[in-house]
Amino acid sequence: MTHNEDRTHWLKEGLIGLGVGVLYGTTSVTVGHPLDTIKTKMQAQAGFERGGAFASFLKVLRTQGILGLYRGCIPPLWGSGIFRSTQFAVFEAVYTYMDTSFGKYELPMTGGLQVRVCVAGACGSTARAIIESPLELAKVRRQTGQSWQLSGIYKGFGVTWCRTMGLMCTYFILVDSTRRHFPDVFKRPLLGPFLTSGVAATLAWWIVWPLENMKSQVQGNYGKEMSTWQRIKFNIKERGGFFGLYRGLGPGTARSFLANGTSMIVMVNAQKKVSEWGLRG
Repeated sequence: MTHNEDRTHWLKEGLIGLGVGVLYGTTSVTVGHPLDTIKTKMQAQAGFERGGAFASFLKVLRTQGILGLYRGCIPPLWGSGIFRSTQFAVFEAVYTYMDTSFGKYELPMTGGLQVRVCVAGACGSTARAIIESPLELAKVRRQTGQSWQLSGIYKGFGVTWCRTMGLMCTYFILVDSTRRHFPDVFKRPLLGPFLTSGVAATLAWWIVWPLENMKSQVQGNYGKEMSTWQRIKFNIKERGGFFGLYRGLGPGTARSFLANGTSMIVMVNAQKKVSEWGLRG
C-alpha cells in the first residue's frame, strides 16, 4: 500500500518492508531531531513552559550550543530504524496476506477504504508501540537532561500505544486514499511521495497531538504523578486551556512534514530498486 510496485508473497513483502523501513526511520531522525528536541522541551522540561518555539530554540543554543539540538538522538537514530521498519514490515505483510474478499471489502461511506488497510494499520501500530515506547522514554529523558533506568523503561506505554494507534492508522488510511483517488500525484518523482507522506503524517499528528504532549510529560517525569486523563484536565486548567494541549505543535508540524516527506522519497525509491534488482521475483 505504501508503494506502487507489483506485489509478491506476503512474507517477502514483509521482509522488503523491514529493509526499506530502516531507511525511512534513519532518514526521519536525521532530518527531524532538532525540531523534535524543541518540541519536547516545550512540552516536558521545567523552564520551557513559557515562550514559543523560536525562544526555546535560542535558549537551547545559548545554554547547550548546536549539539544541544541533537541531544538524545542516539536512541531514536538506531531505534527509529527498527520500529519504523517493523511498522512497515508488519503493515505490508498483513495487507498483502489479506488479499481476500474479506480484506478487500470496502467500508461504507469511506470512499473505497478496504478492511485490510485498517487491520494492517492496527497491527503495524501495535508492533511499533512495543518497540518504540522504551526508546521514546530514553530519548525524552536525554532531551530533558534526565537519566533513566531499565526497570521503568515501559513507563507511559499505555498513552504511547493510544497515540501510535491513532497516528499510524490515520497515516496509512490517508496514504491509501491519496494513492487511490490521486494516483498521478503519488507517481510524480520526488514531489509526489514527499507531499503524500508529509501531509498525511502531519494531519495524523494534529489529531493525536494532545496524546503526544501527555506522553512527553509522563515519560519526562513532568509534574506530579497522575493518570493521563487527570493530566489532560490539569493542562487545560493550568497551561493555556484546550490549546495548551497543543503546545509544541509548531516545531512538531515542521518536523513531521519535512522528516516524513523526505523519508518517503527515500523509501519509494528503495522499493523501486528492489523491483529493478529482481528481488521480488
